[in-house]
Amino acid sequence: VQLVESGGGLVQPGDSLTLSCAASGFSFSIYAMSWHRQAPGKERELVANIDTNNYLTNYADSVKGRFTISRDNAKNLLYLQMNSLKPEDTALYYCARGWTDGYYRGQGTQVTVSS
Repeated sequence: VQLVESGGGLVQPGDSLTLSCAASGFSFSIYAMSWHRQAPGKERELVANIDTNNYLTNYADSVKGRFTISRDNAKNLLYLQMNSLKPEDTALYYCARGWTDGYYRGQGTQVTVSS
């Protein structure tokens, strides 16, 4: 199992960013997937998760209405579209196999929101 995130960077408040997670080594289409984040000194937080077919999604209250999770099963890709970014969104973002964080997760991509 390999999960590789990309797309992070330094952006200003109000900007948008799209993260990608490339999955390999397992049957991506039969697993729910999730995005998580961890800021320095804070606990890991579930940002969003999605079922196998893009039908059911859930979001943390802190990102609801601003972030959108989606997936492309044909390309084994998971996405997180992030709009109206805030400084408090600054964190290491990583994807994980399953509805919640678990053994299989990527190394993460850093998102920094600062003016």
